[in-house]
Amino acid sequence: MGGSTTTKPNDVSVAMASLIGKYENKETFSFEDIIEFHYNFEIIHSFHDGNGRVGRLIAFIECLRHGIVPFTIDESIKLFYYRELKEWKNEKGYLIDTCLAGHDKYKKLMGIFEINYSW
Repeated sequence: MGGSTTTKPNDVSVAMASLIGKYENKETFSFEDIIEFHYNFEIIHSFHDGNGRVGRLIAFIECLRHGIVPFTIDESIKLFYYRELKEWKNEKGYLIDTCLAGHDKYKKLMGIFEINYSW
């Protein structure tokens, strides 16, 4: 993940089991919880390539699973997204704000296609 220290390959399965176990034991899920899970998935870096796409897809599905309008990261905010993943340990709000911008764009897209949501 762009110069960040990721999990050693031999430790990935244990790290993933721990991450998923902690996440699934939560009683309630917020947008921020999903972003935190996404960050932790990214830092484990399970795959040689495609971690970001897989991680964003998982976050998208988790939003849907928990009744939250999902977010997408398009080209206009991708550089902010990458920078803020690196800054997560210092300041979580930046990544959350960028994902909320993607969340707002997705809401607009839903409006264009007249997709109603009550979440």
